[in-house]
Amino acid sequence: MEKEILTKSLKSEAKRLGFDYAGVCPVVKPDNFGHFENWLDSGYFGEMSYLNERREAYRDPQMVMGGAVSILMLATNYQTLEPALINEGQGRVSRYAWGDCDYHDSIHIRLKSLVEFCRTLPEPIVARGVVDTAPLLEREFAQLAGMGWQAKNTMLISRELGSWFFIAALLVDKELQYDMPFKTDHCGTCTACLDACPTDAFVKPHVLDATKCISYLTIEHRSSIPVKLREPMGDWIFGCDVCQDVCPWNNKPQATDKDEFLPASDRNPTNLRELFWLDDDQFRARFRKTPLWRPKRRGLLRNAAIVLGNRPARKNMDALSRGLNDQEELIRGACAWALGRHGNYQSQPILENRLAAETTDEVKQEIIHALKVARSDT
Repeated sequence: MEKEILTKSLKSEAKRLGFDYAGVCPVVKPDNFGHFENWLDSGYFGEMSYLNERREAYRDPQMVMGGAVSILMLATNYQTLEPALINEGQGRVSRYAWGDCDYHDSIHIRLKSLVEFCRTLPEPIVARGVVDTAPLLEREFAQLAGMGWQAKNTMLISRELGSWFFIAALLVDKELQYDMPFKTDHCGTCTACLDACPTDAFVKPHVLDATKCISYLTIEHRSSIPVKLREPMGDWIFGCDVCQDVCPWNNKPQATDKDEFLPASDRNPTNLRELFWLDDDQFRARFRKTPLWRPKRRGLLRNAAIVLGNRPARKNMDALSRGLNDQEELIRGACAWALGRHGNYQSQPILENRLAAETTDEVKQEIIHALKVARSDT
């Protein structure tokens, strides 16, 4: 099969399966691999050690699929509704996680169908589909395939889709007809994304210090969140969309036609207080198939406690008191901090009682600090 015909056939099938963009690039060493290495050397990956451990694998897509010659880069739009207003006791979830389906699962289903299509061609080709988890610099190859440009907030922006889309890749062992790389940068002098970041996570344009990023802190960071970054987290319990929300290229979003990305009733926004009454089994039943499973119960309740601490209200007391006695020290520490922020006489005896029973040094220090804050505010 001629490469032009094969390429057209693959793109057509990808669109039929629900992908909103399909472009092709060759398997090469990424042009900006040095930028990635410098980022790793600077330690901006935080606790995501797997990125550094697989550094050499990111250099060559052959590490993802031996014999790969071309890559079909794919985009799936997930833009649905606008964020709802946040009320007392509620928290924000990043737009990509509003649905009841983990996007990995949704996209993998389409990729598997595309791989099967490759096998049933008159001249079968070997293919492997990946999304997010393989050591592939997806944004680099997406730009090489003409999808868009890498913005100052490090996101890939498409003129048609903005930045509200997932990227996936299909590696194949045949030469295809390659698209023209996207070489222009349409951010211009705009710095809206950099200026709006609540935690000043951008070292400079195109360089993100993940250890300060709210998305990283609420999802990938497994330990206590640094005190100085808790208040800037604001209402976010999972991810953060601030730098995308302010981007002019997202002013005219194109809504997705995929039902799996529509917001669940408890996701935009999320009731935080009720989370503290979920045990491990109940948490699993509610979130196992969604992106919110990634930080697990301990991480999500840590985040919920911080958000409740950022918006003190008497109604929060029962939930935070329950969390202060949770079996997970990560949750206890965050709830202690949050109770200290409430600054009233009711929180002090709760903290004092827990301090008398607490056996973990880190949590003790959180309680002691919280008591100082609470006493100073009464």
